[in-house]
Amino acid sequence: MKKQQIIVPIILLATVTLLASCGSNVSEKVETKTNMPVTTNTPGSMMPKDDSMMKDEGVMVGGAMMVKSRDIVDNAVLASNVTTLVAAVKAAGLVETLKSPGPFTVFAPTNAAFAKLPAGTVDTLVKPENKWALTDILTYHVVAGRYTAADLKDGLTLTTVEGKKLLFKIMNGKLMINGSAMVETADVISSNGITHVIDTVLIPAK
Repeated sequence: MKKQQIIVPIILLATVTLLASCGSNVSEKVETKTNMPVTTNTPGSMMPKDDSMMKDEGVMVGGAMMVKSRDIVDNAVLASNVTTLVAAVKAAGLVETLKSPGPFTVFAPTNAAFAKLPAGTVDTLVKPENKWALTDILTYHVVAGRYTAADLKDGLTLTTVEGKKLLFKIMNGKLMINGSAMVETADVISSNGITHVIDTVLIPAK
């Protein structure tokens, strides 16, 4: 009987000691997790946003950031240096086309490029009775598909939506189209295609 009385307290003491030890370990683990650095992720991302990811978000054109989440038209309307092109696209009724899934590659002349045309050309083209001519010129700047600058190899020809071809050449390290238009800003990525900003309006041969 005395032997049993001695054994019971020993078992209880061992149990209490074991529980205390476990409790200490659990407490340490919880504390360790609580003290871990917290990383704030962007919505829809499994990784924290760093500088390299931010740089990859878009390209500056005409003082505005062109981003991949917007379509070609929605990006273009924000750029201050292609307002003439945007107005021409609206006059030709091509807005919905260029907002469709595509994909399209657009060679976008700047305002300065349109200013090179003979005086009064743009005003004449945007008149309703000349819509067909304006459409021909604008669709000559559009190719079906996605073509980055890396895809536009020296000597490559592409058929435009208008039906005639564009010839690409590398001249003095610059990407040229038809030997006259130079790409000023390449690879402006939109949700439905790619835009390359050019310094000259392309006129299809008759």
